[in-house]
Amino acid sequence: MALITHLLACAFGMGSWVAINGLWVEVPLLVTVLPEQWYLPSYITIIIQMANVGPLFVTLMNRFRPGLLKEVAVIYAIVSVGVMACLLLAFLWSHTSLIAGTSHSTPFLILTFFLALVDCTSSVTFLPFMMQLQPQYTNTFFIGEGLSGLIPALIALGQGSGISSCTNVSYEVNITTGNETMQSTIFQLETHYLPPNFSTLIFFLLMTAMMLICLLAFFFLTRQPKVWELSQQHLFPSNIVLNSFDQILDEGTDLQLSRGCSCPKDPKGPGDILPQKVSYSLTQLTLIYLLITWVSALTNGVLPSVQSYSCLPYGHTTYHLAATLSSVANPLACVVAMFLPSRSMTLMVILTMAGTGFGAYNMAIAVMSPCPLLQQSPWGDAIIVLSWVLFTGTLSYMKVMAGMILRSRSHSALVWYGVLEQLGSLLGALLMFPLVNVYSLFKSADYCSLQCPA
Repeated sequence: MALITHLLACAFGMGSWVAINGLWVEVPLLVTVLPEQWYLPSYITIIIQMANVGPLFVTLMNRFRPGLLKEVAVIYAIVSVGVMACLLLAFLWSHTSLIAGTSHSTPFLILTFFLALVDCTSSVTFLPFMMQLQPQYTNTFFIGEGLSGLIPALIALGQGSGISSCTNVSYEVNITTGNETMQSTIFQLETHYLPPNFSTLIFFLLMTAMMLICLLAFFFLTRQPKVWELSQQHLFPSNIVLNSFDQILDEGTDLQLSRGCSCPKDPKGPGDILPQKVSYSLTQLTLIYLLITWVSALTNGVLPSVQSYSCLPYGHTTYHLAATLSSVANPLACVVAMFLPSRSMTLMVILTMAGTGFGAYNMAIAVMSPCPLLQQSPWGDAIIVLSWVLFTGTLSYMKVMAGMILRSRSHSALVWYGVLEQLGSLLGALLMFPLVNVYSLFKSADYCSLQCPA
């Protein structure tokens, strides 16, 4: 019976961020079809920030009208919405409509909002529900959250999305000279996208199946005996904190990192409800909070908005590998943090500087688009993929360290973590959206028809 409950908790946690994580790793294929093209990541980034109205509503209701929202009913509602949104996305993702004379993938963007609404709201509902069960199942829940980032990335790697080749295409054109019209043939290199191993329809149907598994797991978990002592200790409304990709939920629970990675604040786990407090000076705490805001802005707003400009000049295969392997790097960084925990302020600063350096390289390449450094060299492909992986991995580990330090201090310290993390994410997204979509500071081009200087 215990093994079954562990499997149910893992499947339930897997549904927390699997939809949005799946969306991100499928972007390399989507940008080749949807009219937003290279702008698409910036649209997704700002939509995810808008979807925080969901957890904000739940948080305010629990704060000012405690007991009015039934936790089980809310979870059933949001997971059901997630199932329907994934299913509709499978069939409607490529549909477009004209808005102000410009073609937009309206169904895709609307359904993306609902997927983000589901995943963001899961942050303030799933974990409080898990606190009603035995503490050992909460650890399994976090393993499931880590899988919500890992499994879609592995599926996308198997799909092989974004692979392309350059094809010489001929066109017949009419040339008029005086009163004579002559027909001429011209040749032009164009990007030809090789079919993936399975379609986007199948990919989103797989995401739908994972959300259905989450729904069924939750149904059976509601039939498990509850530990009301833990529930009363953990479920005060003040313990619920709003976040975006990254959430802080409880002083006795764990830290969920960007794009669905779940990492413990303390390797001793949720059973260690009252960790020993550690004294930090006001200067140290201020530095930690500034680093949290900065790192959140980079990982959740600034860099995701320009990933297409940073990677696509090297080809769609490179973009595909950068997107999927960086998604894998996130849960791997969480696993490393669980087995090699650290509260060193010096290491945290070093990791922040290293991650910022990788992010600066990624941004510099995006600014150079469509003619970045080492474009025709395999070294350029390898460096940009490695830079994205290290950018994600180092800053993910840094956020775990910050969570461990603040967890050892107080619950209010974690509350401020959540506030500043969300603030940084929002500022990053709001900064980049006009730069990418309004002022067009980043340039796109067809990979095969690029005319870059040697």
